[in-house]
Amino acid sequence: MREIVMDTETTGMDPYEGHRIVEIGCVETINHIPTGNNLHIYINPERDVPAEVVAVHGLTEEFLKDKKTFAETYHEFLEFIGKDKLVIHNADFDMKFINHHLGEMGAAPIPSTQVIDSLKIARKKFPGSPASLDALCKRFHVDNSNRTLHGALLDSEILAEVYLELLGGRQTGLTLDNADMGSGTGDLTAQSSEPKKKREPRVFDIPTDELDAHNKMIETLGDKAVWNK
Repeated sequence: MREIVMDTETTGMDPYEGHRIVEIGCVETINHIPTGNNLHIYINPERDVPAEVVAVHGLTEEFLKDKKTFAETYHEFLEFIGKDKLVIHNADFDMKFINHHLGEMGAAPIPSTQVIDSLKIARKKFPGSPASLDALCKRFHVDNSNRTLHGALLDSEILAEVYLELLGGRQTGLTLDNADMGSGTGDLTAQSSEPKKKREPRVFDIPTDELDAHNKMIETLGDKAVWNK
């Protein structure tokens, strides 16, 4: 099962106010495990980058001015993700920008059915608890020490680990050897080298009054009593 864990960085909060995407990071996973096949694109927003936003992701107008525009890169992005599921933390924000920019290009929007919001999963699983990416890293002991600034690819790599934990983790202790599963001859005795000890039968003394009461009850049942057969 192929999924794409992704993140974006932007010049601001709302594309309808003229803000643009400046970075896209995508991490390919197969069965929730990163393959190492990633996509990382810096994008020239063709506008200024506010100082307060630069303080968040560190991407300045000077750094971005020689990068390709969204119009020059979106085909590469769409080809990479294909029709596979996109895993995004707070997906509403990223998809608002992605689909707005795709609309400007005359391209079809990415449907909501193709998107998995890990933030919604975290809030459902841990109601009332902090669900930011940093908070989930702390909960699951995921190393985010390199996250001094937000970065689309780094955040996607971290999210891939967090998403795996949200789904229950690797649980390697439940893994079975494929050869044993195929033949049905797995060596289950290898789980313990100690031979099983036979347990001695336990004897329970029955109080006399309880035994008398039992015998009287049997007499009332006559031949139907199983104790008489």
